[in-house]
Amino acid sequence: MIVILIGAPGSGKGTQSSVFCERFAFTHLSTGDIFRAEMAAKSALGLKAAEYVNNGKLVPDGVVTEMVAGKLSDPQKGRYLLDGFPRNLAQAQALSGLLAKRGAGVDLVLFLDLTAVEAMKRLTSRRICGGCAEVFNVLSRPPKVDGKCDKCGQALVQREDDSEATARKRLMVYEDLTRPLVAYYKAEGVLHELDGGRSPEAVAGALAEIVAPQLGAR
Repeated sequence: MIVILIGAPGSGKGTQSSVFCERFAFTHLSTGDIFRAEMAAKSALGLKAAEYVNNGKLVPDGVVTEMVAGKLSDPQKGRYLLDGFPRNLAQAQALSGLLAKRGAGVDLVLFLDLTAVEAMKRLTSRRICGGCAEVFNVLSRPPKVDGKCDKCGQALVQREDDSEATARKRLMVYEDLTRPLVAYYKAEGVLHELDGGRSPEAVAGALAEIVAPQLGAR
């Protein structure tokens, strides 16, 4: 069974992936993890990807798709959750083609819908202690004293990756490249939309309500 989890940056994909895979015994496949493993192993695809990564270039869609498809050893029997892939329509179409050759396809696409305003709040809310590197969140895990670390008392800082400018760029890339997947998979009849603005527990429960019946039918 192949399930794809998509959503804007800040929608909680990482949190939900972890809970989902543990609860339903799925293998979690993220492109970042696959890239690092293939490049470390110096496989043929890993070496090819490294050429692009080391030169600051995006890895071509074909190489990315081959890497991910190679991890789907038996999509008819195994359970896989794809996180961060496909990233665009070209990758989605390439994945469909490869799966069709194996007599398989994408079973479910779970879309964590989140407003741009809420996404910005979440993406810019992280704070890091400049002393001990403890992580806080002004929304979900605020420090006891504003701007001070609970552990060592040093000042909390906002990393450049969590700045408003960076967050806006990430959201723009998502809207341009990944958001079109919603319409694509809706047309395929496999898309389920969920409110990603709810609490992590509520979202996890909603995901379970969708997936559990599907697993029972297989």
